[in-house]
Amino acid sequence: MPDPGAKSASLASPIHAILLAFPVALYPAALISDITYLRTSVIQWTNFSQWLIAGADLFAGLLLAWALVSFFFGKARRARGRGSLYLVVVAVMFVVGVINAFQHSKDGWASVGTAGVVMSAVCAILAIVAAFLLHSGTTVRETRT
Repeated sequence: MPDPGAKSASLASPIHAILLAFPVALYPAALISDITYLRTSVIQWTNFSQWLIAGADLFAGLLLAWALVSFFFGKARRARGRGSLYLVVVAVMFVVGVINAFQHSKDGWASVGTAGVVMSAVCAILAIVAAFLLHSGTTVRETRT
């Protein structure tokens, strides 16, 4: 039976969760298409990675803006430690994603290579870490005396 005095202290608002869903899906998909390109050398995989990274960067930018607003005015201001860590993870994810987009805009084999795969992996890991930080709520129990 659930405890009626327990409540979750999650940072997530519905719009925030929707915005985060795109980088969580698109960055790992870009990593998979980068790995596929390195194994097959079919140029279409690098084009697919470019579009996946561009879409993830678009939503990561919107997510960063929403995280800033939430950090100063929303639920995250009550959870400063986890909220600031979440904001840093999202900011680093966005910056690495933009640099990754520039890396993938190069020609042919130079577009992916080691640097492209590493940046795609870093973005994918940071997106998943951001999702865990956003949705992991600590349970607060109120005791009345």
